[in-house]
Amino acid sequence: MVDFDVQTFIVFLVFMLSLGICHADRNLYSGLQCSEADNSSESSFGVNLDSLLDLLTQKGPLSKGFFKTTVGRSSGKIYGLMQCRGDVSAENCANCTRESVAVALHDCSKSKKVQVWFTWCFLRYSNERFFGVWDQSSAAIVNETDFDDASVVSKALTFISEVAITAPKQPLMFHAAVLDAGQFGKRYGMAQCTRDISRTDCSHCLDTQLMTFRTTIGNKRGWEVYGSSCSMWYHDYQFYSNFSITANDGELSLTSIIVIVMFVSSVHCIGASRLSLQGVATGITMAVLVFIFVP
Repeated sequence: MVDFDVQTFIVFLVFMLSLGICHADRNLYSGLQCSEADNSSESSFGVNLDSLLDLLTQKGPLSKGFFKTTVGRSSGKIYGLMQCRGDVSAENCANCTRESVAVALHDCSKSKKVQVWFTWCFLRYSNERFFGVWDQSSAAIVNETDFDDASVVSKALTFISEVAITAPKQPLMFHAAVLDAGQFGKRYGMAQCTRDISRTDCSHCLDTQLMTFRTTIGNKRGWEVYGSSCSMWYHDYQFYSNFSITANDGELSLTSIIVIVMFVSSVHCIGASRLSLQGVATGITMAVLVFIFVP
């Protein structure tokens, strides 16, 4: 029999979690980049692409959320990579990967170079080898109407810089942390690199994202910067799952109480704030990026 005090605590915890449920993280379609349509593509490329996407969908979620592979030979060869955010469960990772594949095949059916960003995952494939190469392109999504206090902005820069410094040193090149901003509440930050690049390049990549924060984002309370090799997230609510990373193998372990999580996840948000895109030209023409936001 559960002790009465424990029951009371659980009820209280559920209530407190429900107060902020409209800030719960959702897997939104964040962006898409396609190369020009190539109608002369060999039939072998399409066959190889189907095989590649099947492999990424099947093996990625079961490989700690990251998988890269190559399919085909000579001109029909294709390179592919998928990665899920470090806090995302295998089930959500699989669902997100399937959604990414569907978007790629629908919107970039004739393209040989494709990148798709969702909140929880990233899909990339190309007829040119890109594994291990740091891509400096990035784009920022910010909340244009929600400004933060100047004192918090100053602390946030130091905070998110520390997140960026720590992430490359972690087993999964992924790190999340919390900033206590006193009377202004808490701020939550996260950084992650694709695991095909080196830790040194991961550091350089996140430094570039920090430059985006300094020059483009500034005093916004919520923002996300997506790139081909690394991404960063920052919000005034906890947008990620509770987790811990063991030092030996980097395996993620969810620490949330299952009953509570199931209860809370059944509540749906209404009227979530809309974010807007600010492109940052750091290696590609940002006009080719298309960002769609779900209200």
